[in-house]
Amino acid sequence: MIIGHVGVRMGSKGVTGKNFRDMLGKPLIDWSLDQLLQHPGVNHVVVSTDDPRIRRHAVAKGCLDMGLRPAELATDTAAKWDVWQHALAKAEQLTGTADVFIDLDCTSPLRSVEDLDGALHTFLRERPDMVMSCTEARKNPYFNLVEPDRHGYLRVSKPLEGGVVARQQAPLVWEHAASTYVVDPGYLKSATGLLEGRVLPYLMPPERCMDIDTELDFRLVEFLMKERQDG
Repeated sequence: MIIGHVGVRMGSKGVTGKNFRDMLGKPLIDWSLDQLLQHPGVNHVVVSTDDPRIRRHAVAKGCLDMGLRPAELATDTAAKWDVWQHALAKAEQLTGTADVFIDLDCTSPLRSVEDLDGALHTFLRERPDMVMSCTEARKNPYFNLVEPDRHGYLRVSKPLEGGVVARQQAPLVWEHAASTYVVDPGYLKSATGLLEGRVLPYLMPPERCMDIDTELDFRLVEFLMKERQDG
């Protein structure tokens, strides 16, 4: 059995009310929620939120009613992992034991259905503890990411012997794209964070990984979503 999950807080410092804000005719949350509700492999969907309006909206769309998120999980410092653990426990009280837990990030609506399918298929084929969406990093800690030393002077973050003088020489690194996660429920229950176990990347193109943190992000994502619709 597969449980789908979307987590949304009421508060947002960067973009006020972004999770329920209209984007091309429907609330932002629905771009991710509908992918789970319409996916033939997902058996049940829950929304973890501290917002009564979003809770009512999700239940009306067909999500299980897991109640409201506890206050300690509704702060801007609450860990995603803790929110997932709470949501899984609440969902399993209603559905029984889950085989797969899928989380879609509400603020990454440019994800395609093919991305969700690809991440799920990777998980079912390889059976890691988790599959996590990634994209090739635009900056590389072996080449053009720098940090101050103890004197305040800049140094490459991860220096290699002999140095790296071209991006092509640098080891490949991926950027964690907060979009799509497929998790083994046993791992979610026993671990304390994302990267403790056997975590595999699911690579997505950067144009489908944009995350909304600012008003500018919202406008850019909305533009790209409309371009996709019109295309």
